[in-house]
Amino acid sequence: MLEPLTSAEQLEDAGVSLGHCLRAGDVVALSGDLGAGKTTFARGVLRGLGHRGEVPSPTFTLVQPYETVPPVWHVDLYRLAGPAEADGLGLWETDAALLIEWPERLGGELPAEALLVHIDGSGTSTRRLTVSAPPSWEGRWPQT
Repeated sequence: MLEPLTSAEQLEDAGVSLGHCLRAGDVVALSGDLGAGKTTFARGVLRGLGHRGEVPSPTFTLVQPYETVPPVWHVDLYRLAGPAEADGLGLWETDAALLIEWPERLGGELPAEALLVHIDGSGTSTRRLTVSAPPSWEGRWPQT
């Protein structure tokens, strides 16, 4: 578990630090309750990759691609009823890094090398990040 985060800016900064080490093909699964800050964290990741434009939640578009280096697909699966609905998105057919909000909608179909980031807290409460990093993340974010 990382240090408690007491503001949206700190949550975004944590995302920026991840963005600095993100590689093509990486999968980052972002879980947490509504309002936990998954999109804020994703915005930080994209800022860490040099993106300076808007980063809206892709709740209605489902997938929002960004032409960063590496390219990123910001994915929000909240509206999906289950894994079958995700099949047509082509998530596993891209070389882009994936930031996936609501990964539990995939029914456990994440790659074994996915970085799991869980955000506890919502609203004005302190956030806590719990990170499960597979071996391929050794020496990357978080510092392991």
